[in-house]
Amino acid sequence: QVHVAESGGGLVQAGGSLRLSCTASGWSYNNHGMGWFRQAPGKEREWVATVDWVNTTAYADFAKGRFTVSMDKYQTQASLQMKNLEPEDTAVYYCSMFLGGEKLDMQNYASWGRGTQVTVSS
Repeated sequence: QVHVAESGGGLVQAGGSLRLSCTASGWSYNNHGMGWFRQAPGKEREWVATVDWVNTTAYADFAKGRFTVSMDKYQTQASLQMKNLEPEDTAVYYCSMFLGGEKLDMQNYASWGRGTQVTVSS
C-alpha cells in the first residue's frame, strides 16, 4: 500500500521561508516524479511544482523564483523550499506521485498525502 506524508508546514511571517518535506513508501514502480499542489480555503486545489524522474522541474507562475522542488535519487523523498512567502501562499500543501504527462493535471498523480498547513501572516 502506497503511503505519502507531508511535513514542515507552519506559521510564518510574510517574507519568511519554509521547507516542506514529503515521504513516499510502498510504491513499486520506478521512474516517477513527485509533485506539490495547494488548496486555500474556498478555492480549488492548484498545482505548485513538480520534479520528474530525470530531475526536470516545472513551476506554476506564482512559484517561479520563490519555490524550489527537489527529489532524492531513490524517488522516496521530495521537498519544496519556499522563500519570500506571501499571505496569498496560505493553504494546505499536498504531495503526490507524478506518473507522467501533463504536470498540471491532477489525474496524472496518485497517492495523495493528507497535506500540511502553511499560514503566512502579513
